[in-house]
Amino acid sequence: MAEITRLQELAYEVKIGEVMTKDVVTVTPQNTMAELRVILRDHRISGAPVVEGGELVGIISVEDLIKALAAGEMDAQVGTKMTPRPVTVRADESVVMAIRYFNRHGYGRFPVVDRAGKLVGILTRGDIIRGLLKQLEMEYHREEELRYRFSHIFEELISDLTSITLRCRVEAQDFDRAGEASSKIKRALTRLAVAPQLVRRAAIVTYELEMNIIIHTTAGGEILAEIQRDRIIIRAIDSGPGIPDIEQALQPGFSTAPDWVREMGFGAGVGLNNVQRCADEMLIESPGAQWTSVKVAIYLNRECLEAGKAAA
Repeated sequence: MAEITRLQELAYEVKIGEVMTKDVVTVTPQNTMAELRVILRDHRISGAPVVEGGELVGIISVEDLIKALAAGEMDAQVGTKMTPRPVTVRADESVVMAIRYFNRHGYGRFPVVDRAGKLVGILTRGDIIRGLLKQLEMEYHREEELRYRFSHIFEELISDLTSITLRCRVEAQDFDRAGEASSKIKRALTRLAVAPQLVRRAAIVTYELEMNIIIHTTAGGEILAEIQRDRIIIRAIDSGPGIPDIEQALQPGFSTAPDWVREMGFGAGVGLNNVQRCADEMLIESPGAQWTSVKVAIYLNRECLEAGKAAA
């Protein structure tokens, strides 16, 4: 399945009224084609709706003007050369509907009307492109502002220890929702302006711990991600069964996953090994093989890492 881009999503979300040209230049059926030429030239447009008595009665384009010029009919009235009863789009419809209309009819522009049929704008392909790009730009700036605010949260909150904790419940055998916890934590870290390479490490750690809970536990567990000023602490806690031999569990390829889980592509025996590779510090506890707690620390910069090692 092809990946849907954000631009394609916006085509469904953004309304025609948000991207159309609202300051509409109109002509009347009584205008001559010579007058139309001046209007199109002065306003640098390639067509105009034809309005009479406040009602939309047609549309005229530069193509119609060229035909009239070639036929020597510049004194003819617009009403005799226009396209009557033009196809319109509604301001409250999504942009994707307008795109379909452009593809279906091949026109260069559509008059835009409200629910009462009153002319409220004009729409061209260029309006759609400019409008969607503007929406993307606005989203980018909003995202940047969010990142700035989140990245300065620790500077604005003064305490002996300031942290943000994310808690995600993980159900046993719930493969349909596998990866949800890691996705949520990855998104939060990205918005907190954590360096991309650290976000990737934290996402790998969270995903592997999440899968371990899904595959190996009987009652599920939870994952907590605590973001402090200098480090990310990720904890995975479950109520068992625990790990009989932690050293063996850390060996690449070792797995106690049942065959049916392996057939699904999970449980290859590299989970804890991947966690260990991505962690600056890792502590696994499983007393009496009754429950398991995995704690991982990822430091936000080298200075914090050295300080953490010294404290240990």
